[in-house]
Amino acid sequence: MSFKGFLDHLLTSQSGGKPGGSLLNADFGKGAISGGALGLLLGRNKSTRKLATYGGLAAIGVMAYKAYGDYQKQQAGAAAPAPQTVDRLPAPQADLHSQAILKALVAAAKADGHMDARERAVIEGEFARIDAGTDVQRWLQAELEKPLDPAEVASAASSPEIASEMYLASVLVADEQNFMERAYLDELARQLKLDDALRQRLEQEVQAAR
Repeated sequence: MSFKGFLDHLLTSQSGGKPGGSLLNADFGKGAISGGALGLLLGRNKSTRKLATYGGLAAIGVMAYKAYGDYQKQQAGAAAPAPQTVDRLPAPQADLHSQAILKALVAAAKADGHMDARERAVIEGEFARIDAGTDVQRWLQAELEKPLDPAEVASAASSPEIASEMYLASVLVADEQNFMERAYLDELARQLKLDDALRQRLEQEVQAAR
């Protein structure tokens, strides 16, 4: 399974006819997973439930496209080229974007510092159940085991559009009222080299989805 296929499945999985089933609707108790992190990405977070309803990964692309496109017009005028977001790309490029977005989601899930070994094991078990494929599973396991490093996360952003998608996805997952997660978002934005005006537009898109 490609990264795009896996991430689409993860964002639009069903349980009992409702978006956000299985892993994403599980009761992990307290801590990072129950605080708006990866395990509850679609289960209890209103904005991410809306992503499932409107098409999962494509919705992230649409939101980033609007925010980045508006930012471009503000900076360069009407002649600015259309952003190349994940919803508008052929498979190879979309897969690259999807891998970067998934990297951002996993990192944001760890941002409050409380993901323990049990929670990681549950997540890895669900990844295996989805049958993501050996390469994707190994990559995900490595990402879960890494210490949180915003600079390393940001290194996956090979274009301004990918940087925008990664930051938008991170804001969707993180609890901005949590000091550690807010600090992580601030540093991630700095490492992604997001202009303040673009960052504001991305956060406005997230607010509009809530």
